[in-house]
This record gives sequence, C-alpha cells and structure tokens, in this order.
Amino acid sequence: MTTALLPAQPAASPKRRRSAPDGRLDSLTGLRFLAAFAVFAHHFTGASAGAGVAQAPALFPYTTMGVNGVGFFFVLSGFLLAWGHRSQTRTRDFYRRRAGRILPLHLAATVPCVWVFHVWGGVPFDLPSFVASLVLVQTWFPGVVPMFPGNGVSWTLSVEAFFYLLFPFVVRGAYRLRTRTLLALAGSGLVAMWAVNWWAALHLSPSRCEWLMRLPVTRLPEFVLGLALALAVGRGLRVPLRPGVLAALFAAYTVVYVHRGTWVSEPVAAQLHLTVRPVVALFSVLVVVAYVQREGAGRRGWLCTPVMVRLGAWSYAFYLLHQTVNRLILDHWGRTPPTNLSVFTLLGVAGVVVALSWAAYTYVEEPARRWWARRQTA
Repeated sequence: MTTALLPAQPAASPKRRRSAPDGRLDSLTGLRFLAAFAVFAHHFTGASAGAGVAQAPALFPYTTMGVNGVGFFFVLSGFLLAWGHRSQTRTRDFYRRRAGRILPLHLAATVPCVWVFHVWGGVPFDLPSFVASLVLVQTWFPGVVPMFPGNGVSWTLSVEAFFYLLFPFVVRGAYRLRTRTLLALAGSGLVAMWAVNWWAALHLSPSRCEWLMRLPVTRLPEFVLGLALALAVGRGLRVPLRPGVLAALFAAYTVVYVHRGTWVSEPVAAQLHLTVRPVVALFSVLVVVAYVQREGAGRRGWLCTPVMVRLGAWSYAFYLLHQTVNRLILDHWGRTPPTNLSVFTLLGVAGVVVALSWAAYTYVEEPARRWWARRQTA
C-alpha cells in the first residue's frame, strides 16, 4: 500500500540520524505494521453495525477509524522517499526500483483474491476494470466495477503510483524552497483537502464523493506533508514531541469523532467528518517526526524490537492479503454475533494473516526484489 508499507528502507545518512546499523529507521518500520493492523481491524469489524467478519463492542465503532490508516501510509510514504532521496539518483532508476518493489507481490496477491472474491464469492467482474486494477490506474475512473476492482485494497497502490510518478520532480522543486515556505505550502494542502471535502459533500452524490476521496490528486497533500517534514527535519527542524502524548490525544480525538453524532451539534459533527483526513495526516506526520527525533537521539523503544521490525517488513504483504482472508472467512463461516470474545477471533485471524505475510515476503516479495535488482545492474 505505499512506500510506507513497502519494504522501502532509505539509504543511511550519518549526518541526519543515528538509527539501525544499516541506516534504517526501525521505529517507522514498526509503525508501518501498526497502521496496517488498524486497516485490518477496520475491515474485520466493518464500517457499520452488523458488517464485517465479527464485531466486539469493546472495539467497535472505534475500529472504524482504522480506515484512515491509509492516510498515515501516504504521509509516511512522502516522508521516507524524501528522507532517503539522493540527488544523483536518476529518475528512470527510481521508477524501476519502485516498480520492482510494488508489482511482483501486487500481482501475486491478486491471484487468490480473484478466486475468493470473483470465482467463489460471486462479486461482479468487469474485465476493463480488472485490468485497470492490475496496472494500478483504477482510482482514476469513477465507473469501475466493482467499486474496488481486482484486489480491492490495491487502490492505495494506484494512489502511490501517482506519487511515485511525481516525486522526482516535486522533490527537486521542494529543495529550492525555504523551510518556512515549504511548511506553509504543506499546511495549505491540508486546508485544500478540507475545502475539497466540503465542496464535494455539498455538490456530489455519496458515490462520487467516495470516488473523489480516492482520487490520487486529492490525496496528494498527505504525501507532500510527509515530504515537507522530512526535508525540514533534515535541515535541522526540531519539534518537542512525545509519542505517548500524541497517542493519547489521538485516542481522545477518535472517541469524540466516532461519537460526533450524539455528542456535538450537527454543524460541528459535519466539520469533524470533513476534516478527519487532514487531522489524521497532521497527527501522522507529528508521530513520524517524534519517532525520528527519538531514534536519531539514540533512544530505541519497543517499535525497534526485532519482532516489530519483522512485522513491519511483512506489512506490505499483510496489507495485500488481509482482506482476502477476511472475505474467505466471511463466505465460509459467515458473520458471528457481536461479543467481546470476537477480540480473540480478530487476533487469531491476524495471526493467520501474519503467517501468510511471512510466507509471501520470504518466497515471493524478497526473491522478486533481488531478481529485479540483479536485472537492473546486469
């Protein structure tokens, strides 16, 4: 789902950070898995009462906020690409590396998805829409069938492909800007996101609004925000941030957001909904910066443990496979009545997806990456 999900570890820069011996930012790798797990939890419990595979009252409806995990990935993608960018990298080499990391596992994960959703599950199949999903342009067309053709979660890869296409040119322009100007432009992008959301809610149908929220251009401010903060931190910007405080604030925001319909007035509730993506983007970049500063100062916490780093490395596969597993369970066993025991079901299914993700990473993703790299250097 993004550079944030892909096994993209930027090259080390000793002047900018002290982290893992090979220059990785291990805490960000660990965060990738947490964000992927949030998306999984959202899909597992569903977006509304009675949806999903199973719901635990202790978790639902708070798990619905997990859908915004994709916004975190877009922010993290911009940050990682800018943080590891080297001016001597040729544009065509950058594109080749991105293709080598995205496409093999994307294509491999589509195979079981087609069987589970279309052959077994009977989801409508439209060949042009399916081909669009394979080449990752499906988000540009509002009339694809179904709304998420092919492997549905790959819509975020379509957005990322657009980011990758623009990145070599955007980063060159960003280097020329003063830090203050760069941050002002990034902030303006978040305001533009809110304005577009508001305009769409007033003038478009719900289905068109949903498509617009997946259109790559409308998600570009999240990517640019991450890119801008990476350059700013690389230039010496320091912000006094504590990850624990940010997590507590985000938890409080989540509680208010999911109860907005009953806790606040209708106009305020509407604005909470319209601003959720920019707010999540802001929280995301602050969390990323907080952990980068901590790790750069030599403070390595639980996100840097071998377990979390491995889970983060497998997170791309986890993301691409999780919804196929959810659908397989739903079609085979059906939904279960809401009960807090469903927490154990959720964790059990997550364990199965992790195991499959390890296998996909070990036997598909990494071998394909190494093969692709050899071809580029041959």
